[in-house]
Amino acid sequence: MRSLRILVTGARGMLGTDLCEILAAAGHEPLPTDLHAAEGCMLLDITDIDNARAVFKIAVPDLVIHCAAYTNVDQAEFHPAAAYRVNALGSWVIATVCAEQDIPLAAISTDFVFDGQKAEPYIEFDSPNPLGIYGASKLAGERSIQQSCRKHWIVRTSWLYGVHGKCFPDTMIRAAESRPEMRVVADQRGTPTFTRDLSNALLHIIESPLYGIYHVSNAGATSWYEFARKTLELAGNNSVRVVPIRSSEWPSPAARPPNSVLQPLAMEMQNMPLPRGWEEALAEYILHRTHKLENQN
Repeated sequence: MRSLRILVTGARGMLGTDLCEILAAAGHEPLPTDLHAAEGCMLLDITDIDNARAVFKIAVPDLVIHCAAYTNVDQAEFHPAAAYRVNALGSWVIATVCAEQDIPLAAISTDFVFDGQKAEPYIEFDSPNPLGIYGASKLAGERSIQQSCRKHWIVRTSWLYGVHGKCFPDTMIRAAESRPEMRVVADQRGTPTFTRDLSNALLHIIESPLYGIYHVSNAGATSWYEFARKTLELAGNNSVRVVPIRSSEWPSPAARPPNSVLQPLAMEMQNMPLPRGWEEALAEYILHRTHKLENQN
């Protein structure tokens, strides 16, 4: 694939940071943008179409990967307008500007567009039915993209974690430093997905001439409880007791799908390389996290 100028929204976030690094390593030229400007990162308010048009005019991208999002699942229940503004309006704006300039768009979405009632993994052709505002706002963003920009890949992922942001394994490791016991939900199943593996999968997806919906996660399935146990095991902390509990014992403002395992059927049908197992990916995350902390000290 030829080298592309790829504009990345939300480039200072957990996924965007890794994605820009991996795009550059693959020979592309990442064009980082974010709501907060920084050295080497252009300011882009995805909810402002005039600002978006101006940034695109300066950047002249060949392709856009849209990572920026409102991701606080519980807060979205209290602030639905904020969630829809970023996830729905923001995606609408980016898709519209891409369409105006005939630029292909890859946009990150979520397993939370499903209600979790299916016993098997969800494929791209299953009908969404979000349980809460976050999932509904992301689904609205998907539909805005589908309606506004013909050249699009919508990439749903699940249980995302990485070294450049707040995430579940980091929370577990830090909590275990001061607690003898942790209670973790065991009746919700999904697949943890490492940001670096999602980024590598995106390299293959943006080469496909088949636009549409894609599911991407690491392979396998687990519960939050099992995810926590494996995280602490790989981090070398075997002294903390992890107790499995039901979702009803850990009430939250937003309902979570009991099953949000995604099957990458669109990738499978095109014989694309599939992401590795979630446990192997988690082990690499632990190494990256350790190196990052050592470099900070």
